[in-house]
Parts: sequence; C-alpha cells; structure tokens
Amino acid sequence: MIGRFARDRGLRTTRKSFSAWEMEFWDAARWRPRTVIQRVHEWSTATRRRRWTTWIVSMVFAIIVVPGIIGAVATAHAFSTGRGSSPNVGTSWMNVKDSYNVPVSSYMIVIDHGGLLNPGNTALSLVIGVIFAGWLVITTSGIWLIGFALDFRWLDMIGSGFNSAAKSLVHIIATPLMLATAATIGAFFVGWFIIRGYHAKAVIQVVTMFVVAVVGPIFLADPLEDVLSSDGLLAQGRNVGLSVAAGLNGNSNPNPNQLIATLQVDMADNFIRRPLQLWNYDHVVDDQPGCSSAWTSGMMSGSEDQVKKGLEGCNDDYAVWSANNPGFGKIGAGFILLLAAIIQLIFSGFFAVKVVSSGLRAIYHAIMAIFGFAAGGFVYGVTQTFLVRNLVDAIYSGICMAGYTIFLAFEMLILRAFYTQAGSQVMMVAFITALLQLAVILQFRKFGTGLQSGNQWLANRVALAVQGPGKGGGGGGGGTALGMGAVGARRTMGAGALATLGVISTVGGSPVTEWMWAKTRSPFRPYARMEKRQLSRALPYTSQQWYQDSNAQSIMKFVEFSNGAREYATRWGGINTYRGAAAAIQGMIDMGGSIDNAKGALVGAGFTDEKIMTHAIRSWKRAADDAEDETMQYKHLGHVVSAMQHAQRSSYRLERGLGSADEAAADLATLQEASFRFHRANDNNVTLDGGRPMGRERAFLNDYFERPSAAKMKSLMELAKSDKADGTGLLKGISPQDAQRMRNWMGNEHAKRVLGSVDQLLLDPADKQRFRDTRGAVGAALNTDIWVSGKDPTPWHSIAPPKSDAASVGRSPVMDQVRGMLNDHFVGAPR
Repeated sequence: MIGRFARDRGLRTTRKSFSAWEMEFWDAARWRPRTVIQRVHEWSTATRRRRWTTWIVSMVFAIIVVPGIIGAVATAHAFSTGRGSSPNVGTSWMNVKDSYNVPVSSYMIVIDHGGLLNPGNTALSLVIGVIFAGWLVITTSGIWLIGFALDFRWLDMIGSGFNSAAKSLVHIIATPLMLATAATIGAFFVGWFIIRGYHAKAVIQVVTMFVVAVVGPIFLADPLEDVLSSDGLLAQGRNVGLSVAAGLNGNSNPNPNQLIATLQVDMADNFIRRPLQLWNYDHVVDDQPGCSSAWTSGMMSGSEDQVKKGLEGCNDDYAVWSANNPGFGKIGAGFILLLAAIIQLIFSGFFAVKVVSSGLRAIYHAIMAIFGFAAGGFVYGVTQTFLVRNLVDAIYSGICMAGYTIFLAFEMLILRAFYTQAGSQVMMVAFITALLQLAVILQFRKFGTGLQSGNQWLANRVALAVQGPGKGGGGGGGGTALGMGAVGARRTMGAGALATLGVISTVGGSPVTEWMWAKTRSPFRPYARMEKRQLSRALPYTSQQWYQDSNAQSIMKFVEFSNGAREYATRWGGINTYRGAAAAIQGMIDMGGSIDNAKGALVGAGFTDEKIMTHAIRSWKRAADDAEDETMQYKHLGHVVSAMQHAQRSSYRLERGLGSADEAAADLATLQEASFRFHRANDNNVTLDGGRPMGRERAFLNDYFERPSAAKMKSLMELAKSDKADGTGLLKGISPQDAQRMRNWMGNEHAKRVLGSVDQLLLDPADKQRFRDTRGAVGAALNTDIWVSGKDPTPWHSIAPPKSDAASVGRSPVMDQVRGMLNDHFVGAPR
C-alpha cells in the first residue's frame, strides 16, 4: 500500500528517498481521527449507491453485531467449561422470573458445543450462543422496563428532591404581602365588573377568589402530596389501570401491588420461556408431561448436562436429539426471535417513557400550581386560566396513567391469548406479535394524542366557566378562554399537520442538516441534489472544467461586462465617483452590454455607493432615450446634444434650488462620456495642404470655424460632389478630392473641440464661461450637421446659442459643490 501511495504521488521508490515518502504517508495531520471520519463520511455519501450500502450495513450491524457483542461475554464461560453457565450478571439485577420462579438470567441454550473432532458444531454453537445472549438481554430489559415504570420505583428516587424544592418555593413566593397584593388586584376586577354591569361575572370572580383562598393554604402546605403520596393521583391512576387489567385477565378480586409481578411473570413466560424452548428443542417442552419441572430444575442448576438428563428422564428424546444436533435453522430462528425482541424492547421503552413522562408532567404542573395558589388564582383572566390548566393537567396525568396501563393490559391479554393457543407454533406467534407491537405503538401515539386533546378541551371549559359569561365566549356556548390560545384550546389535524410541516421545514433548512446530508442545502427539497451538483460545478471559478460547462458559459458575458466597467472606471474617474460611474457604463457598453446590465456591471466592478450608481444609470438612460428623438443625421452627435441639454437643465435647476448636486454631477459626467464617444468615432488624422502650416484648405477651414455659415458649408459640399477641377472663391485651387478630405477634417475638428470644451467644463462647472464655451462648441457641431443634412431642427431639439451680454459670465457658487464631487476624488486623465 505504501508503494502504491508513492507511485500515485509521483515519488521515486528508491532507498535514498524511502524515508521521505514514508514520513509523508504517515503524516499525523492526514490520519487524525476527525480527518479520517470526514473522509469516510464524504466517501460513503458521494453517490446514492454508497449511501444505500452504508445504511444497510449500519442496520445489519445494529440488529446482528451489537446484540452479538452484548452476548459474547455471556457465552464465553459456557464454551470454556462445556457444562453450562452462571446467571447473567447483566440481567440478574432486574429480578425477572417466570411462572416457575426461575430467574430468566439463569436461562441457557442447551446445544452440543462440538470440539476438535466436530468443528462444525463448535462454529454453530458459537453463533447461536452469541445470538441467544443478546436476545436474552434485550428481551429481559423490555420486560423489566414495564415493571420499572409501573411500580413507581423511579418516583421514589426523585420524589424527595422535588418535594423539598417545592416547599422551598412555597416559602419564597407564598408570602402575606404577595397574597394581599393579588387579592387587591382580584377585588379591582370585581368592582370593574359591577360598574360595567357584569354582575354574574363579578359573582363568579368572588366565588373563585374564595375557593382559592380556602384551598390554597391546604395545597401550599404540601404541594406534591397529592402527586407523590401512595394514595396520590399517579398511584390511584396506576391502581385503577391495574385493576381493570386484572379484570380483563379474569381476576375478579385484584391486588394492584401483586399485579405488576404477575404481569412480568406472564411476559417472561410468553416472551422468553416458551420461545426459548421452541428455539432450542423445536417444540415447547412445558407441553410434555413432567418435562416442565425437569427443564426448570436444570435451568436453576445452571448445568446443561442436568437439563439433558432431565429431558431424558421425562422421555422427551426428540428434545435431547435436537440439542445434540444443532443446525443452521436454529440461526435463522434466532434472528427472528432477535428481531421480535428488539421490537418488544422498543414497545416497552415507548410505554415506559409515556408513563414516566406522565408522572413528571404531574409533578411539573403541581409545582406550577404553586404560583397560581400563591397569587395568580386571585387575578381574573390569564393567571386564573394558568392555575386551572395546571390543576386539570395534574389530574389528567393520573387519568393518562390509568389509560396507559389499561392499554398495556389489553395488549398483554391479546398476546397471552396468542401464545396460549399457539402450542408449538410459538415462532410464528413471535413474528406476528412483533408486527402487532409495531401497530400498537402507532395506536398508542394516537391514544396519547386523544388524551392530550381531551385535557386541553376540559381545561378550556373549566377556564370559561371560571371567567363567566361575556364577550369572550364564556358561559356555556363555546369559544376560547383567556390564556388558552387557539391551538391549545382547539387542536385539529390541520393545525398538527401544519406544525409538523413547519418542523420539517426548520430542520431541512438547518446548517446541521446540510452538513449531515453531505453539504446538500435543504436536502428535503426534490431537486436539492441536482442543485448541489450545479453549485459544485460552478464553485471552481478558475478551473478549465468550469469554463467548459454550458451553464458557466452562459454567465461569462456578465463577467466581461464587469471587467470592462472596472477597466474604464479605474482609468478615467475611479471607483465610487460620478466620472468613474459614467466611464464604467461606457466600458460595459463597449463589451456589448446594455443599460439594463449597468447595475450588475457596476457592482461587479467594485462600486458600493448606491446613490452614485442610481444617478449615473438614470442620467445615462435619459440621455440615451432622448437621443433617439434627435433629428441629427449623426447619432453620436445626437447623444452629445441630448446629454448637453440634460446637463444644462440640471445645472439651471440646481442654481434655483429645485434640483440636486448629485443629479447635476451625474449629467455632466454623462456629457463627458458622450463627448468621448463622439471624439473616438472621429479621430482620423487628415493632412491639409500637403503638410504645410498654411494653405488654401486650412485658410477656408479657419474662416469657416471663425464665421460659420450655411453658404460656406453648401459650397464645400457641392465641390466635393462635383467633377470640376477646382472650386471658386475661397475654394479656388481646391480639387473635389481635397474638398472631401476637408469635410472629414471638419468632423474630426468638431469632435475634438467638443471634447476639449467638456473636459474644461468638468474641471470647474461653477465657471459660467466654460458652460458658454461648451454650449458654443456643441452648437457649432450641431449647425454643421444641420447644413450638411439639409434638415431644419425643431425648437425642442437644439442648443440655445450663448448670450453676448455679461449676464452669461461669472461664477455660480452653487455649482462649487458639483465641482468638488467631480474633481476631489478624480483619478486618471481627462477624456
């Protein structure tokens, strides 16, 4: 194995390197218990087949191996002596006996143990003996549990502690000051009812206070006496149940103190003695004349040889032959009995828990009643309902004790009838009774639920009677008393189902459950494992396998949007700045995104300021939408015009106290990005006049930009389209080809001047002259577009020309805030 590990790790298996890879293999961290357990869990739950295999092996281990381990020690002595065994110390303290007064801990299975000349019987006896020892311990424990729950020995163990604690609580709470305060509050309610005209409720409140005042001192003198005493609620409920059980079994004059032992004896005969005889000898020995005493004396002696001699003495030769010739059938029969024993132990444990919980519930409610008699019983409403509920629950605990005991007795009566009529078919009856006990457990739960529902109903009715007639549904009609709660007073199957679904939902969504189900989120959902597989493929982001996944490929475009936004934002503006946000949106659009993807791209780029992102996206969206309505022939220029209009409008509103600095900053940043795109699309270098500093071409263009007019633009366009050698006037000596190049240079110059003016504007938006210069540059480009296309602009799609008076210059103090927002955190270079 070490060599294979070395080859897998790529280590050279030479003498020189042996110590190195050996130390790596035995690395302490690799073989820590927690690491090993985690690796085993991950391996065993990796696939559905492994999970099913692990579950089946665990069940087999719990059913077969664990009982075998329990019985291995008990059988070791028998195999070493070959004669028998002493009583099982693991079960002898339970003191469970059969009807012949034989302790079941002395039972043994009598078979031929083989030897050197008969190894087959040795192996069979070993397996059968181990199964027998485990079966005996489990069955005896189940019988003892029922007796332990019914004879109240557990109550004696805890009774003194609870009694002293309850008396200490009484001394602390039931003080004269507390009683006087509670009585005063109760008298206030009486007066209130009289004033409001509720005379019946006032009378009932007075009677209730009087009863609490009379009964309270008697109860508080020894709060747990009615629960823990020999004639208390629990003991009386147990005695009533046992008396009914005795009547069901044909005893017309029962003694409850002896019925528990009788019940255990019947269970020992039906569940241990007769099944063991059938398993050991293929028939029930007690049914043979004289053999019951022989088998009993042999078990009491603890000698297998004496058992065989006793069976020979009663002429049961078949039993002796069956003991001396064990077969594989006995192993199968042992497994059936072992399974039935496990089910019987589950039933006994379930019944014991119900009985013990009833006793503890009675103690709990008796302690809670201390608060009611000390103060709460005098106060109308919830506190009186609290006292009533605790008294009713304590009484009902005794009723539950009787009900559980009668239920158990009826089940034992059915089992006794089965075993009595079974004869030699005990094995079949054991299998049937195992199924019957499973059904009884289910019915037992419904029986307990019914008792609890009756308890809640009775408590609600008593509380309604105490609270008296009124709007709350008191009196006799129905409704819910104050302090009962809707679910407590009326428990329905629908509410129980909803509560169960709520518990399942809570457990399914728990992180602990997620770890238990191999890191599967909400494993109870139908497609939880499919979701886990999808997530596991998406987690390794940088792996080549992830890039080849179709689901990953479908979201790669969003990653590219974020990358483009991050690149532009860090180069021109910075993260969480208005310039950076506008640049990021432009970078996202350059990667193929739309304005609908802007928020995700900004967040992916690292933006966290929601205000900046919201204003930047809104500004870009409005400028883009309005640009669609512009009548310009060139769309990039239309976007610039639209952005310029919004920047002017938001700045104008801010100066008059109607807008916000964030809106103005976002619109100016959008204007800069629109100007950048306009310039980027018109950045072709055109050489004029053959590279000379000044010539006819540059002279015409300088004249046009200083004094633009439609006539000059028209003459240039006509020359560019004509087939003449040159033009006339200022265009004299310029060919049509040169006119086309001049037209291209004109477009590039407009874009350059627009971007330059916008960059200067953003450096100081408070300078009105810069706004005027930018408006003039955009207006000049707009006029050129209009003269080239021949379309007249509408009044709503134009840039107002700058004023010539002094009112349009100076500074705007309000815009100083916008200047800080655009430049204080600016990084990178101007666009």
